[in-house]
Amino acid sequence: MYMSASGGISHPFTAIRADSFSSGRLHCAEPPSQAASKGIFEDLAKMADMDNKDQPELDPADMEDVEEVEEEETGEDVNSKARQLTVQMMQNPQILAALQERLDGLVGSPSGYMESLPKVVKRRVNALKNLQVKCAHIEAKFYEEVHELERKYAALYQPLFDKRSEIVKAAYEPTDEECEWKADEEEELTVSKQEEMKEKAKVEEEKKDEKKDEEKEDPKGIPEFWLTVFKNVDLLSDMLQEHDEPILKHLQDIEVKFSDQGQPMSFSLEFHFEPNEFFTNTLLTKTYKMRSEPDENDPFSFDGPEIMGCTGCTIDWTKGKNVTLKTIKKKQKHKGRGTVRTVTKTVPNDSFFNFFTPPEVPESGELDEDSEAVLAADFEIGHFIRERIVPRAVLYFTGEAIEDDDDDYDEEGEEADDEEGEEEGEEENDPDYDPKKDANPPAECKQQ
Repeated sequence: MYMSASGGISHPFTAIRADSFSSGRLHCAEPPSQAASKGIFEDLAKMADMDNKDQPELDPADMEDVEEVEEEETGEDVNSKARQLTVQMMQNPQILAALQERLDGLVGSPSGYMESLPKVVKRRVNALKNLQVKCAHIEAKFYEEVHELERKYAALYQPLFDKRSEIVKAAYEPTDEECEWKADEEEELTVSKQEEMKEKAKVEEEKKDEKKDEEKEDPKGIPEFWLTVFKNVDLLSDMLQEHDEPILKHLQDIEVKFSDQGQPMSFSLEFHFEPNEFFTNTLLTKTYKMRSEPDENDPFSFDGPEIMGCTGCTIDWTKGKNVTLKTIKKKQKHKGRGTVRTVTKTVPNDSFFNFFTPPEVPESGELDEDSEAVLAADFEIGHFIRERIVPRAVLYFTGEAIEDDDDDYDEEGEEADDEEGEEEGEEENDPDYDPKKDANPPAECKQQ
């Protein structure tokens, strides 16, 4: 996410990827011009020459042998050595840093192609750009209608979400028919096998369990439903602290509310709590104000609705229960008398409930980097709760939605493995490749 020219948060376009150095690859936002590319590789050649200065010069008597060998080299040998030289150069930190610096200077610079076009062609290109601006305005209208469609279908979903809430908080007990769930064929096969293997052992356990169940009080609804959902999702579990969990056990429901028809585009997250010892609120809210309109100064940056700001709510904490603050004690020594005194100070504390006090966006729309990062992360979390958590809460509770997310990452991992396999294949086909050199891992890679 990044702040747009109008002060909104939108999806980022990163010129140089963060993993550039870790992967040994460099990425540029735009293809450099021929002149710029030439300058980059001239610098690389100079650095390569500097590295070669330390190499001993060949004896003139040996030059003939060298020339004969060079004549016998095939095109494949030359390409292989060129690849090896490139790999060696890209492993040199100084060369990488220099190349990265040159690429940084190319970001946003014109390629030179447009300047070389005739005026009559440039004139027509300007006409195309004006058409693109009109496309951006049509796209903005599209997103406005999508928002209206979301608002319409939210009303259709709501009765189902209301019943879900009633079941979770034990306000409604579902019928046997509502509780009947038909498993798919794979689940049925797995269950049948498990039942056959454990049937005998379960007979005795069930008898013991029946006695225990009679003694224990039946659980009401689905205990810790939303807390379990939060703990199962990495994006949300990273926000949770140990002192947040007892409070979130009282969370009964999360609802999404869209702005009314004709009102500015926005949505609110409503967190419903049962009465508890931590605060007097039964409802905590977070509202996100959005805009779907191209910026006049930069219309081509439009990529859908952007967040213009968000507002939280005031939590009425019970005395001594505010987990967003902590008290620390510091000892101070007087310079003159040398006496020591203890000072008590209240400072912010990490907590999920800081989510309800986001940074304020000034009218100018300008934020410092820290506030901008916090706001971007805040919007990502709010959007994820709206789009994924609320509609599919039970699947995150059971872990099924998490498995689907993991499958997506596994596919990417398989692609990466394929790439590694191709690289290994190239090494095996390399006539200069010696597998014995890779037989032993580096010292830092050996297991202790």
